[in-house]
Order: sequence, then C-alpha cells, then structure tokens
Amino acid sequence: MKKKNDLGRDPIPSLLLRLAVPTMLAQLINVLYSIVDRMFIGHIAGIGGLALAGTGVCGPIITLLSSFSFLVGLGGTPLMAMKLGAGDREAAAGILSNCFRLLLAMAAGLSLLFFLFRRQFLWWFGASEATFPYAMDYITVYIAGTAFALLSGGLNSFLIAQGRSGLGMGTVVLGAALNIALDPVFIFLLDMGVSGAAWATILSQAAACAFALVSLRLPGLPAPLRWGRFQPELCLRVLSLGLPPFLTYALDSVILIILNTALQRYGGPGEGDTLITCAAIVQSYTLLIGMPMSGITLGCQGAVSFNLGAGNRQRVKQALWGVFLLCTGFALLMLAATPFLSPQFVRFFSTDGETLIRSVRYIKIYTAGAFFMAVQWMCVDMSTALGQVRLALFCSLFRKSLFLGGILLFPVLFTASAAFAAEPFCDITASLVSITLFLRFTPKLLDRYCLRPEPAEVPAAR
Repeated sequence: MKKKNDLGRDPIPSLLLRLAVPTMLAQLINVLYSIVDRMFIGHIAGIGGLALAGTGVCGPIITLLSSFSFLVGLGGTPLMAMKLGAGDREAAAGILSNCFRLLLAMAAGLSLLFFLFRRQFLWWFGASEATFPYAMDYITVYIAGTAFALLSGGLNSFLIAQGRSGLGMGTVVLGAALNIALDPVFIFLLDMGVSGAAWATILSQAAACAFALVSLRLPGLPAPLRWGRFQPELCLRVLSLGLPPFLTYALDSVILIILNTALQRYGGPGEGDTLITCAAIVQSYTLLIGMPMSGITLGCQGAVSFNLGAGNRQRVKQALWGVFLLCTGFALLMLAATPFLSPQFVRFFSTDGETLIRSVRYIKIYTAGAFFMAVQWMCVDMSTALGQVRLALFCSLFRKSLFLGGILLFPVLFTASAAFAAEPFCDITASLVSITLFLRFTPKLLDRYCLRPEPAEVPAAR
C-alpha cells in the first residue's frame, strides 16, 4: 500500500480504498476501546451482570466526552485539506496548530467539569443503587485520562487528511492492542476490578496520544504540528464547521443516556438493570456498524475537501459516489451477517441465558435500519467535507429529534423494551429526508466552487 496518497491526481476508486480501508479498520479496532472493557467486566465472578450495567451507564458519558475531539478534528480537517488543495501549506499548518490549542483547552475544561459533577451525572443517567458503585469506580478513573482521549482522537484526523492513513491507523491499533493486553492484567491479575479496566483504557489512550503527536512532527508532512500563532476567528470557523459531526456523536450519547433512563424508569426495579445490561451489549454491537462507517467517511473527507478546494468537479462527484457505495455496501454486509454474528457476540459479554436471548432479539431490532443509517451518515459527513454546515446540522438534528421522540413515546405506548425500535424508525425516516436535501443542494455548491471540470494542475499532497 502506498505510504503517500496524492489527493489531487491518484485515480479516485483506488484512492478512496487506500484512504477508507485503513481508517475503517482503525475505527473497527477503535471499537475495542469501548467494548473490550465491557467484555472482561461482564465475566467478573459474582458481580459481572451488575458491573456491566454500571459501565453501561458510563458508556454514553464517555462517548459524549470523546465527541469533543470530533468538534475540533472534523471541523479542522476539511479546512486544512482545502488549503492543501489550493497549495497553501502555511495556512494548513496554521489550522492544525490552532486546533491543537482548542483540544488542550477543551481537555482541561471538560476534565474539571465532569469530575466535579460525576456523581450527579451517574444518578441522572440511569444508575441504580446496585450499579452506582461500579459506575463510580469506572468513571472516576476514566475522567483522569480525558486529555489523552481528546488529543489522540482529534489529532489523528489531521494525519488522515494529509494522506497518511497508515499512521492514522497505527494510532488506533496501538491504543487498542495495548488496552486488550492490559485489561486482564489490571482487572484479574492485580484484582482491581472495574477501576482496573478504566486504568487500562487511559494508559492505552496515553500511548496513542504520544504516537499521534510524534507522527505529526515527522519530516515530509505538508502541514506538520507546531505551536504557531493563535487565531481566534479561525478557531470559531473550525468550531462552526465541526458542529454538525460533533452533534451527531454528542447527541447520540445524550440520547443513549435518555434511553438508559427510560429503560430504568419503565422497566422498574430489577428489570431496569437487566434492560440496561442488554442495552450495553446492543450499543456495543451497533458500534461494529457505525464506527467503520465513520472510518469510511472520515478517511475520504480529505479527498472530497482537497478536490473541492482545487476546483475539480469531476473528482468531487466521483469521490461522493465512492463514499456512498462503500458505506451502503458495508451496511448491507453487516445487516446480512447480524443473525449469525449476534449470538456469538453476546456470549463475549455474558453467559446468562436470559441476557443472551433478549440481547440478540434487541440487536436485530436495533440494527434493522442499517442501510438507511449508512445513507444518513454519508449525507452528514460529506456535507461537512463540502463545507455545507447548515445542511449537515439540519440532517443531524432532524434524526436526533426522531430518535428522541421514539425513545420517549414507544415505552409509553408499548413496553419498556420497545424503546429499542426507535433506532430503525429514525434511521429510515431521517435518511430519506437527508438524501433528498443533499441531492438538491450539492450540485449548486459544485457550480459555485468548480468553475471548470478539470483543473490544469493541482499540488500533490505529500
């Protein structure tokens, strides 16, 4: 595989594969950050079920924290890629340096906020008397490593946007592999239980963060990391462009928190904890679909933004079609495999018969709209790559509102477990609206940016 991808000259199909496959695999491996802890925790003797429910309450909170890396990373990389496409490497490096400052500031502020209010958050977001101690042990340690999570996630996208998808994959693989190795040591060998899983995670994220920082200082990068000059207006532009993908991830986390709360409330004592345990497993499986699709769109954003900045209409259109086919193809593959994969997947978390039967059923319901999820994901992230902030924001918020409505309404009309049906309901409905708007507004954008079908020459991204 080529180490350096020429975003302006390489054939689009092979370029997208070289960009998408490593980041897709990296995001798939990144899922292990979220689910390996739960797998080991679910098998702690005597307390596995309750401990898994406790970390299930923490899961959306952790995802909410991590989503701030997308606010900066996915807000800054399209701007940087456009500058590289226009041949302005100095401006591209300035964007990276300001995004680095933003990530540092966010890490400090969020760590303090979540540490001070962690008890209240856990009670508000679905913890019970039985699960609270395990949730508290896990979240207290995890918050201490917030800076590593934000920096590794946020900076990694700037490697990918410069055509270094291999280094981007290396950042994630390093962290995930270390997490897998450390989990059994801290949880079982050192007998640290739930808090041991959190320690394994933050140490792994620290290693990934160090790798990303070193990689961005390597010679030969078009836009290397340096301190640079602080530009407040540029930071506001980054935050504005990053708002739609941030809301996509952050509001998903908020809605999952509401889902846990609804399951606890309408399920009642005992049943509520069982449903949250199942929800933790269901959400872990959903990451096997959502995170690789995120890798596809993240990996290909640079190619779309670069060629838009270079004014190459044909390559932008080819890239958009390529992303659509990759996302929907992967979603259909996972949809077909779910009936066979889901029982084996659940056994990684629990050997309890009732948990197995119910979790498999809920997984099939939750992922029924996977094809439409892919369409929605492509529309939001590619709108961001094209700089269409308002369109991306509307599509994201529209889907969230449908999801939230389903979570709040379905348990009232039917049973507590009916809340799981809110996911396919919102995926199908929102994707039809999003693709209609995307097809309407994107040609007008290309008419404005791409005044000629083929530019004479574009600078290579080396």
